[in-house]
Amino acid sequence: MQLITSRDNPHVKSWRRLAQETTAYRKAGQFWLEGDHLCRAALLRGVRPLQVVLTESFWSEHGEQWTGLTGQLFVLPDGLFAGLSGLESPAHMGFVVPWAAEKQILPDVPTVVLDRLQDAGNVGAILRCACAFGYRQVLAIKGTSALWSPKVLRAGMGAHFGLKLVESVSQADVSALQVPILTTSSHQGPFIHELLRRGELPGQCAWVFGHEGQGVSEALMSMAKLSVRIAQPGGEESLNVATAAAICLYASASVAL
Repeated sequence: MQLITSRDNPHVKSWRRLAQETTAYRKAGQFWLEGDHLCRAALLRGVRPLQVVLTESFWSEHGEQWTGLTGQLFVLPDGLFAGLSGLESPAHMGFVVPWAAEKQILPDVPTVVLDRLQDAGNVGAILRCACAFGYRQVLAIKGTSALWSPKVLRAGMGAHFGLKLVESVSQADVSALQVPILTTSSHQGPFIHELLRRGELPGQCAWVFGHEGQGVSEALMSMAKLSVRIAQPGGEESLNVATAAAICLYASASVAL
């Protein structure tokens, strides 16, 4: 165990960048994972940290649970840890985890495609739904919020470690998928509940969810086997993209149940 008390320590500066800068993980080749829940979720999926960082108060009460994971265990005063955290209410522990860009795309597995989604909360929520409903792969079109950013990691609640995540994919990459491509629309196509009732909704497919304001691009819409609508008897104009994704992903997953 190494105690660090200076905010100017090189380790502290590195952790602060990882915890607060959206795309710092790409240059560093590692990402920051903060909080007991996320760290345990990573461990359950076989992820092992490069470094474990604990506050002094957490170390004194729970430190023995986190020894043996790595040869690099650091303890910081609670105030110093709070200064590097990106959370409004900082947790008391974090991992530094190795990261490398995933390049391989699996063409024949259930997939989610994110087309320039901007909101980190939406992206993380969709990853969580994708993992929960049995999707194996998420492809992010260039312009989508960084998948391994601290905010997306928090919103994903551990889903990252059960998915194959590929960033900066092209429209050509999407067109090469060997499963049917489906999109949503607020104004055209059959209703998803009608497709389910008639047994016409594919269970193995690639769902494309688009930008919060602009929706799915015309190029990706043209690739779709189906563009479906979600019935809204209450009369709202549209649904939040993460909410729509949850409905669509559950509907396709239920076909295989």
